[in-house]
Amino acid sequence: MSKLMNNIINTAKTLYKHIVLAEGEEQRIIDAAKMIAAEKIAKLTLLGDKDKIKAMLGGEIEGVNIVNPELSSKKEQYAELLYILRKEKGMTPQKAAELVKNPMYYGSLMVKASDADGLVAGSIYPTSELLRPALQIIKARPGIKTVSSCFVMCLPEGSAYGDEGVMVFGDCAVLPNPTAEQLADIAEASADSARKIAGIKTPKVALLSFSTKGSAKHELVDKVSTAVKILTDRKPDFIFDGELQLDAAIVPKVATLKAYGSPVGGNANVLIFPDLQAGNIGYKLTQRLGNALAIGPICQGMAKPVNDLSRGCSADDVVGVVAITSLQAGL
Repeated sequence: MSKLMNNIINTAKTLYKHIVLAEGEEQRIIDAAKMIAAEKIAKLTLLGDKDKIKAMLGGEIEGVNIVNPELSSKKEQYAELLYILRKEKGMTPQKAAELVKNPMYYGSLMVKASDADGLVAGSIYPTSELLRPALQIIKARPGIKTVSSCFVMCLPEGSAYGDEGVMVFGDCAVLPNPTAEQLADIAEASADSARKIAGIKTPKVALLSFSTKGSAKHELVDKVSTAVKILTDRKPDFIFDGELQLDAAIVPKVATLKAYGSPVGGNANVLIFPDLQAGNIGYKLTQRLGNALAIGPICQGMAKPVNDLSRGCSADDVVGVVAITSLQAGL
C-alpha cells in the first residue's frame, strides 16, 4: 500500500462515515467489505439480495448492513422523495415506485435523505447508470457548473514525477468532450482534489495538448488555450499553464526547450487532459506500463460524495475509493 493510501485510510478511520456500496452481490465488493469492516474504515450498507450477500460474506459482519431495495421498509418514503424531486421533469408516482428498486437510484436516495454519507458503485454498472440518478437526485454542489472526475496516481517509490510520486489526472471518466469553460472547471476541481485528497499542498496544473505554446495550430489546441485564458481571468489560487505537451509538462529538460519560463513546465503534478479519450488512455497507460496505483475515479463537484469505480477494479481499489469518499463526506 502506498504511503498516501495509508494516510487516506487512517483519516477515514477517524471519520467512520456511512458509505453505500450499491453492487452488493459482486465478489470484489464482498471482499472489499470484509476488509473495510475488519479495519473499521467505514460503516457500510450493501444493496442486493440479503440471503445471497450474507452467504457470500460468510454470515453477519459488524458494521455491514444489507438492504434489498425491492423489500426495503423505506422504499415508499424514497419513492415519494424521488417523485417530489423530479415531478417537474415528468416523474410520476408509479415511475418513482419502480425506479426506487434500482440500486443506483436507491443508493442515491439514501444519500440525499442523509441516511448515508456517500455512495460508491461502478464495478458492474457503467458510469452513466451511476451518475444519471446521482445528478438527478443528489445534484451538483451549489456554485459548481461542472461535475467531473479525477484519478490520484501514485507512482512507484523514487519516481521523479509529480509531488513525491503523487499526481492527479482529470477528467478521466465523466465528460467525453469538455468545452473550454468545462476544462477550466476541471482544472479548478482537480487542484482542490489534489489538496484535499492527494495531500499536494501546491498544485501545479498543466492543461495538456498535442501542442506546446502554439507549436501546432488546430481547433483542438484553441480549446485548451482558451481554457487557460478563462483560468487567467478567474485568478485561481494555484499555479497553472498551457497548452503543454505531456513531456513539456513533466520533464524539466524538455520544458526548458519547449516551454522556457513556464511556471509549471517540467514540474506539473496535476494533469488536465483535453478530452475523455486522452484522459482514460493516459491514466491506464500510467497504471499498467508505469506500475502506478490508480485511485479513483473520484467524482468532483457533487453536493454529497458519489464515486465511480472502474469496471476493472480490484477489491483493494474499492477499499481505497470508499476511504476517499469518507474523506469527501468529512471535509
